[in-house]
Amino acid sequence: MDDAHAPGTPLNRGALADQDFLSATGIARLEVVDSTGSTNADLLHSVTMEPKSWPDLSVLTAEYQTAARGRLDRKWEAPPLSAVSVSIVLRPANAEGRPLPTQTYSWLSLLAAVALRETLLETAGIPAELKWPNDVLVRGRKIAGILAQLGPMGDGSVPPVILGTGLNVNLSSAELPVPTATSVALEQPRTVDRTLLLKSYLSNFAVLYRSFCNADGDPAAGMAGGPSLHKRVEAVMVTLGKQVKAHLPGDHEIIGRATRLDDYGSLLVVDGSAHEHVVTAGDVVHLRPWTPPGQASEQGTESGYA
Repeated sequence: MDDAHAPGTPLNRGALADQDFLSATGIARLEVVDSTGSTNADLLHSVTMEPKSWPDLSVLTAEYQTAARGRLDRKWEAPPLSAVSVSIVLRPANAEGRPLPTQTYSWLSLLAAVALRETLLETAGIPAELKWPNDVLVRGRKIAGILAQLGPMGDGSVPPVILGTGLNVNLSSAELPVPTATSVALEQPRTVDRTLLLKSYLSNFAVLYRSFCNADGDPAAGMAGGPSLHKRVEAVMVTLGKQVKAHLPGDHEIIGRATRLDDYGSLLVVDGSAHEHVVTAGDVVHLRPWTPPGQASEQGTESGYA
């Protein structure tokens, strides 16, 4: 597909409301709105005011977001009908209804990234990788971001998680927010049908999420008839094995090799003194590739760390 702007078409609300689709995925509620500030902000408000109206796997998607936010309150915006902008209410519990430990919640955005990667590969025919902690890359460029936010404790029950995903679909290169971004339309896709992409993502996510919940949030447990979430994430994470500089609050920096993820989905970075640092998604401000002075930069990594 060439770089010319191809306007998107509206989501097929009938296809999204199909009972067979909703039953197969276990989606309890799916709402489509034409425009909103932020689907995550809307759901955070809704689960606070009407918690019983928004059970586990309730979905809100918007044709256009005017005030979407990424990590650390970074602004994220795309033209109308050009992206998949979707948020999901999660109330993680196993098959017996026992809530998952909240320390497992840090894996939910990584689980969503794996599901979105599967969608891009299966539905659009596009290879994708993960960049820790919450980005999906295609050929080193960011195509999607994922943001998990903790909801209110409410009546003392386990707090819900609002999991938001923004996928660039029909953006031309001129419409991309930064030069290191890309969109489905720019990657020779099999399809740019946002309804198909959204349904595929929700289906893939639901399978992995249910498996993760039924394993009590254990990232080392085999899931959905295959490897564990931990192994699935590490296998497609471009960050691992690279020299990185982690910018932390207070102008603190850690430079070293990103080696692996720990049991909580945090990134382990080994510095020049062989000391292992734990970098959590909630703390890191930026994670960028780092090249020692006087050495050539690693080919193909620079654009992936926006």
